[in-house]
Amino acid sequence: MASKTVTVGSAVGLHARPASIIADAAGDYDEDIFLTLVGGDDDDETDAASSLMIMALGAEKGDQVTVTSENAEAVEKIAALIEKDLDSE
Repeated sequence: MASKTVTVGSAVGLHARPASIIADAAGDYDEDIFLTLVGGDDDDETDAASSLMIMALGAEKGDQVTVTSENAEAVEKIAALIEKDLDSE
């Protein structure tokens, strides 16, 4: 299992627009991709292909999120999106 912890780069965190972009990208992979908010109240993994579940994480700019999947390429792709300011695009 591959994993990577990254810092949220979007100015207002993982709200609707960034969550939608990440979920769309996660949907391109056959393997499950999970997100976990580091230090959050709930250590449950969130399905990265669900924009609603991503928003429910409550991740704000500067928070750390761990991306996990059997597919290392998927981990790198989703981690890179989380690190970007997706609101500026």
